[in-house]
Amino acid sequence: MNRRYFLMSSAAVAGAQVAPRGLASPNDTVRIAIVGVRGQGNSHIRQYSQMPNVEIAALCDVDETVLDQRLGEIEKMGKKRPARFTEYRKVLEDKNIDAVSIATPNHWHSLQGIWACQAGKDAYVEKPCSHTVWEGQQLIAAARKYNRLLQHGTNSRSGVALREAVDRLNGGTLGDVYMARGLCFKWRDTIGRTPEEAAPAGVHYDLWLGPAPKRAFSRNRFHYNWHWHWDYGNGDIGNQGIHEVDIARWGLGVKYPTKVSSMGGKFMFDDDQETPNTQIATFEFNENGRKQMMVFEVRHWISNHEAGIGEEKKGNSNTVGNLFYGSKGYMAIDGYTQYKTFLGREQDPGPSRMEGGNNWANFIDALRSRKQSDLNAEIEEGQASCVLMHLANISYHLGRTIDFDSKTFTCKGDAEATRMLRRESYRKGFEVPQKV
Repeated sequence: MNRRYFLMSSAAVAGAQVAPRGLASPNDTVRIAIVGVRGQGNSHIRQYSQMPNVEIAALCDVDETVLDQRLGEIEKMGKKRPARFTEYRKVLEDKNIDAVSIATPNHWHSLQGIWACQAGKDAYVEKPCSHTVWEGQQLIAAARKYNRLLQHGTNSRSGVALREAVDRLNGGTLGDVYMARGLCFKWRDTIGRTPEEAAPAGVHYDLWLGPAPKRAFSRNRFHYNWHWHWDYGNGDIGNQGIHEVDIARWGLGVKYPTKVSSMGGKFMFDDDQETPNTQIATFEFNENGRKQMMVFEVRHWISNHEAGIGEEKKGNSNTVGNLFYGSKGYMAIDGYTQYKTFLGREQDPGPSRMEGGNNWANFIDALRSRKQSDLNAEIEEGQASCVLMHLANISYHLGRTIDFDSKTFTCKGDAEATRMLRRESYRKGFEVPQKV
């Protein structure tokens, strides 16, 4: 792991002005290409289509059926039909496109972000921004080298209530905050089993695989269920859970852990899923002479709510949120839009708020200002949370505690764990570059 290609310090780049590419004034139209449009990419379409002076200039997807469906839907909105691409690199050749909004599977995120930087385009990169620790560090290096604005898809960073919640944690509402928890209790049924077969007509499967190892097509390794296979996804800690990991780290005001331990497994179901459906990860932080803890948990089936999280949504079986514990009380965060505090021995209700935000709109605002500091979810912050997720999965795989050295980006005394910070190999033509 060569730090020479990794990071400029946060202080050096926090207020950096980024060179514009084509935007002459704040009122100029921003031309966006959306890459990967079936699931979360459809949310990108809905968001950008409602913004003034933003044009969805192109759509790109390797599944032509989904691609043509989305193009038709945009036309039905009364919008101009975007350009149509199945090959991402062709999108980057279009000089009229200002930025790309990436909502592809996890194993593509870093490489597509790096390619965007090299092509002189800014990028919104869905969570998690990396499939391995090393890839994400290379993505940061590319953003710095090419002076690009990269926003991470952790939407809560733009939530009004959550930003206020973090201010209260920093301001002493809970006193000495010593511990945070992330909860990802989602009712996920078995995915069953599907055979290997020829890819459906109109699916450019080789492009879908990209950096991942060559394997025959199977529907359980394709739309959405790719999350549960190590070649493409990172389990639910890297799917839904990365939001809660990010909120917990943000609220504690920490960056990298010194110690990580995770265990779990796949319970109940006999199916094609490789990643754990039940997982607990614990993180220890020692920053500025202060010890703090974080616990993250995935449950996949029947579970209770905690601290009221999820209870107000009628018929909701999921519990997705965060808890913070301090010397004066605790805070419960429900999803991305609401927090409540409970103070003192009597747990009296304290400050609370419910109000969301728009991470995509924040990205567009930053494109207009050209200030990296205007990004609520700048890529270095996003990758720092992804590092926690990756370390937890490495600990889970190895069945032992990881001692992490953030100065060298190695696992102390554990060569096997250090090797797992990066993918062993990439397919030809889809390599994450050693030097960006």
